[in-house]
Amino acid sequence: MNKLSDINTHFAEWYQDVIYASELVDESPTRGTFIIRPYGYAIWENIQSALDKKIKATGTQNAYFPLLIPQSFLQKEAKHIEGFAPELAVVTHGGGKELEEPLVVRPTSETIIYHMFARWIKSWRDLPLKVNQWANVVRWELRTRPFVRSAEFLWQEGHTAHETLEEAIEMARAEQQIYKDIYQDLLAIPVVTGVKSESERFAGAERTYTVEGLMRDGKALQMCTAHVLAHSFPASFGVQYQAKDGTLQSPWCTSFGFTTRSVGAMVMTHGDQNGIIVPPRVAPTQVVIIPIYKTDQEKVSISQKAEQLKQQLEAQNIRVVVDLDDQTSPGAKFYAWELKGVPVRLEIGPKDLEKNQVVLVNRAEEDKAKKKQFIPIDGVVQALQELFDRIHTMLFDRALARMKSQWYQADKLDDFGPKLDANNGFYQAGWCGSAACEEKLKQFKGTIRCLLEEQTHKNCFSCAQASKQDILIAKAY
Repeated sequence: MNKLSDINTHFAEWYQDVIYASELVDESPTRGTFIIRPYGYAIWENIQSALDKKIKATGTQNAYFPLLIPQSFLQKEAKHIEGFAPELAVVTHGGGKELEEPLVVRPTSETIIYHMFARWIKSWRDLPLKVNQWANVVRWELRTRPFVRSAEFLWQEGHTAHETLEEAIEMARAEQQIYKDIYQDLLAIPVVTGVKSESERFAGAERTYTVEGLMRDGKALQMCTAHVLAHSFPASFGVQYQAKDGTLQSPWCTSFGFTTRSVGAMVMTHGDQNGIIVPPRVAPTQVVIIPIYKTDQEKVSISQKAEQLKQQLEAQNIRVVVDLDDQTSPGAKFYAWELKGVPVRLEIGPKDLEKNQVVLVNRAEEDKAKKKQFIPIDGVVQALQELFDRIHTMLFDRALARMKSQWYQADKLDDFGPKLDANNGFYQAGWCGSAACEEKLKQFKGTIRCLLEEQTHKNCFSCAQASKQDILIAKAY
């Protein structure tokens, strides 16, 4: 059993320790990439399944577009190529020969999708057009961290075209809300929604809607984004349609993406010194049953009861496994399943069999007096169904309380800037909207995470001019 680094004093090392020890990922021979192991991928599949239903409910259909994109496509939109140029991986040879035109391994698919939109969109009757793909993308990151930032990652990317700017804004905001719901209702992670400043926008976007989280160490994490693209973007690819009045128009387009970064966010939000904690609604295994016995006779009777209980739980769509490994002690099993963050453990020993009960252990409960319960076997199903919701609420409330405790009201950069490095968290301040004032945050390694709709601060954090709106500032991953 490898001991995890201390979560409070060495958070970065703890994160590296726990994602490997809990078998979420493994090392890859390819620089900057990581193997997502079955347990980690199962969590992603559960997220994917829930998110896919919500995306389809907006009238968006799934499709698939090529991994390799002609390099000239990215050069059609100046801001887009400028934003992604440092991160591009380019294929120059294929089939043993140099290619006539280099191919870019997709960093995102706007360019090739709008190439196809130009074929598919001819009339106002073809709008809105909404497509989504589940795929991998490659961005040649120099500093990598599994799930949070890697050279290759998995995501969904949606792309839509609309007649009006208002429709495009409505679509982007709807996706932002969907993402917020997934994080809060599935992953039990509280988030903040807002709009990015111009310097932090997606390359080629006119407006970027963001979902931001605050990790356990007080650093911000951009969870996902939705964009209204600049009107010039579809025009660059010849996307035009005949409007109702007979004129040729370019549609307003959106793009939006949600990635495997969500798994890393879950680990960094809910994990503790014993390992990760997986919220029940997304957990591949919601319950592990551990039979405890000494004799062969006890093994037979207790294992039979464990299997019967497993079948009862599965009949109620509860995801459950029975750990029958004879080579591992019960204590070692407890440690291993706690490390993997399974929400509930059920123990059945000889005395429990006599009393027709199980010992229920709540992985998320910090109060040792409340962590264990003795439950009659015929009441286990109901107890679990109620407990899953309680665990979700417990995890969400705990993370929300932590966020609130690290959310500071700030007035002057000279006062709060030096604190950014030593005292992580969200700093809410006023801003005049000037890029020059925003630039001054860099000396303290801070960035504007998002613009807020509220306005409680009257003056800009830097120049003291009248504030246009409040912003959230933080150090970020």
